[in-house]
Amino acid sequence: MLIRTKKRNPESEITDPALFKKRRQIIKASAAAMVASLNLPVIPSAQAASRVKIAKFTRGSPYSLQQSPTDYEDITRYNNFYEFGTGKEDPAHNAQSFKTRPWTIRIEGEVEKPAVVGIEDLISGQALEERVYRLRCVEAWSMVIPWIGFPLASLLRRARPTSRARYVQFTTLYDPEQMPGQRIPTLQWPYVEGLRIDEAMHPLTILALGLYGELLPNQNGAPLRLVIPWKYGFKSIKSIVKIRLTEQMPPTSWNLAAPNEYGFYANVNPDVSHPRWSQKRERVIGGGLFNPKRETELFNGYTDEVGKMYRDMDLRRFF
Repeated sequence: MLIRTKKRNPESEITDPALFKKRRQIIKASAAAMVASLNLPVIPSAQAASRVKIAKFTRGSPYSLQQSPTDYEDITRYNNFYEFGTGKEDPAHNAQSFKTRPWTIRIEGEVEKPAVVGIEDLISGQALEERVYRLRCVEAWSMVIPWIGFPLASLLRRARPTSRARYVQFTTLYDPEQMPGQRIPTLQWPYVEGLRIDEAMHPLTILALGLYGELLPNQNGAPLRLVIPWKYGFKSIKSIVKIRLTEQMPPTSWNLAAPNEYGFYANVNPDVSHPRWSQKRERVIGGGLFNPKRETELFNGYTDEVGKMYRDMDLRRFF
């Protein structure tokens, strides 16, 4: 049984991505090919947006789980990213030609300093961390992923939220030419998600630029995605192009599609079942077909860190 411990890893204990790369020469070669396809300059600075360079400007994080990460191949081949198909293997197949440069993120709404930020500016201008988090999906499966990113709060503070900012809305790129899944009305496109402002400013909430010491693969949400470790995976919106601070609760894609199945909060909760399946247990991807399930933990095990934000809420009603 895989148990999540409360102890956080000091920097010296963070898994070194290089150890995994040494065992995977094929993955290393494909990574180099992907970098070349981005047409990015390789220069000896934090602005070098290459899968080789990003790890050199990354430090460990006290928020990391003390668990071994899921295998790289599983993380990058088993994905939910409906913009590239509804099958778990579709994104890895259909996103290979997706262009993530140039890329900008617009910050607007209830802020004093709206801005348009380039992805290279984020890579060079933020203190990046490796954070080992579990990503749990509503289909009762999970992965433990060594994300590379920075707190969302650090970006929002630069925009200076006004006193009316109560929520944060995120929007994915809309480009059916590159994203074949958007040609089908599976959801209302573009994909949108939202957080309450206190959730967005929580130090566990990060914007991820990479994983395993490398830039995000396209199928994992390149070039920038949200990661909220105490919520179900569909909240972690991918390929973000806009962040808007609002006074009213924003609509979210899955809540619009099936409001009786997907709530705004989407906190991991074993006591609130999905209408079509139980959420009490989860299977960790990567252990084979007979990998035993583990008990799902409230807030994915982060009750001590985030539980106080929901202390007075009915978690069955506000799911």
